[in-house]
Amino acid sequence: MSFVTDSPISSSSSADDFATFLDSALDSNSSESAPEPEVEDEEEEEEEEEDYDVQNERVKRSKLEKLETVEEPSGSKSLEEKLEVSIKKDVCSHPGSFGALCYLCGQRVEEEESGVTFAYIHKGLRLHNDEIVRLRSTDMKKLLRDKKLYLVLDLDHTLLNSTRIIDMTPDEEYLKSQAASMQDSEGSLYLLETMHMMTKLRPFVRNFLKEAHKFFEMYIYTMGDRPYALAMAKLLDPKREYFGDRVISRDDGTQKHQKGLDIVLGHESAVLIIDDTENAWTKHNNNLVLIDRYHYFNSSCRQFGFTCGSLSQSKTDESDDEGALARILKVLKQVHNKFFDEPGVDPTDRDVRQVLKPLRKEVLKGCKIVFTRVFPTRFQADNHHLWKMAERLGATCSTELDALVTHVVSTDVGTEKSKWAVKENKFLVHPSWIETANYLWEKPPEENFPVKQANHQ
Repeated sequence: MSFVTDSPISSSSSADDFATFLDSALDSNSSESAPEPEVEDEEEEEEEEEDYDVQNERVKRSKLEKLETVEEPSGSKSLEEKLEVSIKKDVCSHPGSFGALCYLCGQRVEEEESGVTFAYIHKGLRLHNDEIVRLRSTDMKKLLRDKKLYLVLDLDHTLLNSTRIIDMTPDEEYLKSQAASMQDSEGSLYLLETMHMMTKLRPFVRNFLKEAHKFFEMYIYTMGDRPYALAMAKLLDPKREYFGDRVISRDDGTQKHQKGLDIVLGHESAVLIIDDTENAWTKHNNNLVLIDRYHYFNSSCRQFGFTCGSLSQSKTDESDDEGALARILKVLKQVHNKFFDEPGVDPTDRDVRQVLKPLRKEVLKGCKIVFTRVFPTRFQADNHHLWKMAERLGATCSTELDALVTHVVSTDVGTEKSKWAVKENKFLVHPSWIETANYLWEKPPEENFPVKQANHQ
């Protein structure tokens, strides 16, 4: 098998079979044992990682060292053949490495600035930039043949909500008796005693993953640490049908407090992102489909400054059929259909960002918006995030009133512009009307966003 044409991760499913590939390429008939996985701070974290990840942590370092010397039985090759092997080693481009050893020729290589570490695929794996480009191109062709795109999914407040047990309120104690067994693949509430936490899966999440899997190759990407990421992946995907080894944690990122597609082996033009935090994706905002945060536990509400009771305290939950994930799934299917099914357009020439943009602009198309008492004094209005959000949703924004204005967005019903809206029978709405439209991907009913009299002191 050629390492050049059959790279360890040259196809969308190969990350899952990567350890098997290495065994075959490095003489799998050997009885040598695999190296021990890294020791985590706590024994329970090690157990979680072993359950979901250790089966792919079997790089045989001693075999790689043997590759350096290219040992052959005496007389098995002619001098000419041995020289040919030596020359091939000398001209190797070193597309990737494990530790300090090139996985192609086995030679020791210096770590270069160019390249990215893909430890979530295999511990110690680093790929050169040229190899990453090649792999993305190869994988893209395969995915397009299968009529699939890439989907990167956040965990917390997107697919689920977690809380530490010590942060649970007395009103939430009843949840402990309702937790499903960790072996229950159909449950939605889990008590992870070894991690001292409780996790609630978002309504519709299992149906969402099952449906999305038909159209996308999916990744998990969380700001949580690796043991947490693997534990959540096991709850969401106990049979490893959806994510395989494509579970990325903050330990894998190349920038602190930021997420990036540089560690995703998918071309940006074919990647959609679902996340509740826009600021986490500053370089990939045009790939992002923002979802409203799922606050099931009281600690989650407090974390974001909400004083109202949580869903768990009120013993309610989001709707399965009309909740956030059900709505987002409809958007994803729309994007997928337009990407592949638009007549006269070759999918290889398409860019998912250019498909997403006009769909987003349909949300507030035909709306002309004027703001009052929303921006700070002397603030450049068109630089405000609500102004930009409204324009991305297809609205026209203005600082002046005229007959074409359809909505006045205000925080105070007593301003002159607010009074004009009432007098002229225009919609007067709170700024959250725009934010909700951004989450719903449709124009919400204006009457649900009334503007109150501000308290002036």
